[in-house]
Amino acid sequence: MITKPLNELSITEAAELINNKMISPVELTQSYLKRIEEVEPAVQAFVTITAEQALQAAKESEHKLMNGEYLGPLHGIPYGAKDIIHTAGIRTTAGSSTYPDFIPETNATVIDKLQTAGAILLGKTTTTEYAFQGGEPPTRNPWNVEHTPGGSSSGSAAAVAAGMASFTLGTQTFGSLLRPASYNGLTCMKPTYGRVSRNGVITASWSLDHVGAFTRSAQDNAIVLEALAGQDEMDPFSLAHGKPDLTSTLMHPISGMVIGLPSSFFHTDEPAIMVAVESAIAVLEKMGMHTKKVDLPPYMEESFAAHRTVMRAEAAAFHQERFAEAADRYGPTMREQLELGYQTSAVDYLQAQRIRTLFRSEMMMLFDEVDVLLTPSTPYVAPHGYKTGSPIFNGPFTNTGLPSITVPIGFDSTSGKHLPIGMQLSGPHMREDRLLSIAHHYQQTTQWHLATPSINSH
Repeated sequence: MITKPLNELSITEAAELINNKMISPVELTQSYLKRIEEVEPAVQAFVTITAEQALQAAKESEHKLMNGEYLGPLHGIPYGAKDIIHTAGIRTTAGSSTYPDFIPETNATVIDKLQTAGAILLGKTTTTEYAFQGGEPPTRNPWNVEHTPGGSSSGSAAAVAAGMASFTLGTQTFGSLLRPASYNGLTCMKPTYGRVSRNGVITASWSLDHVGAFTRSAQDNAIVLEALAGQDEMDPFSLAHGKPDLTSTLMHPISGMVIGLPSSFFHTDEPAIMVAVESAIAVLEKMGMHTKKVDLPPYMEESFAAHRTVMRAEAAAFHQERFAEAADRYGPTMREQLELGYQTSAVDYLQAQRIRTLFRSEMMMLFDEVDVLLTPSTPYVAPHGYKTGSPIFNGPFTNTGLPSITVPIGFDSTSGKHLPIGMQLSGPHMREDRLLSIAHHYQQTTQWHLATPSINSH
């Protein structure tokens, strides 16, 4: 018996119902399109909604199912994709007036992989300009529409939180997966750099960009990451590792693992966040995990400066030709960032990359002492207004390319805000399985990931 609206089903729940022919891909797709119609005016998560294509794909998906061709747990599952990810025949704007009518001829590799797995694209979600530090999308946080959903993957996070997609794709160059996921009460993995192909994803910064998925649970995230991961000859930065087995390792024991608690840097002045984090640690300790204080590399600030230098210089290189032709069509924030990039010397860039290499080496050494690092996902909950918030707690793991995941652990209900709080777990190179396992165990004993906002049509 189905006890909740179809658009609130987890991937796992929906997949079982589809496989058992208790619901059809068409019914599921229709439920999401109806939800989009109801709440999109208030949330504004989508740039383009591809209802006709989605329904056609759902009919084809149903036809395969009736003919005994089941493609796996993403068969008939509707999703959204950030509007910097190429979709063949569907407009891709990158949130910029410099790119208003671009229609790619081919899909990004991640879109092809999801299509092969049977997932159904509902549309393209909002982003800051070029997924960079440019502009503020109109998207609202479904938990409180007076507040930001974060960015740059603003629409991707808001769409899943508002029940407008089963999962969505986003990207992170600083904190653009984990920060909006935390602000919206979602589970989201930033995989190891190179774990997921960026072919067909408009570049923000070659050596920093990561693709990941917004989901409701760690189990759902494992399903999507399994479909996305793997080497791609079209992406020279992708890693030579086969498809990971993440779903079958979710229940691997976590008892005896050591959680590293950084003794500096990851501090917040928001009491609700600290209370939620301490409560989450207590849950994990009850499951047999241990905690240990760890010292971070002493040059955290220098590593952030290096991160920004690399990001701006690489963005400037990518935009060089278009910026020369149409600088006035960029938003003021994006234009300012690119101009800073053009002022970066080769020496500055190489020194920044050297600092990043040293920082990565020292951060990796921490995992000789502990199994994971645990921190708040953000220094504060989703801010009021349109600013996308601070990515400072996510940056170190983007800078090093090490995997990190955010998991909802509570709410800040002070001043009537009722906004989600996230916990960030970070691990060694290629150990997404470990992070997902800990997150899954936590979610087997807590209910935070099951909460849904009460946003209605406006």
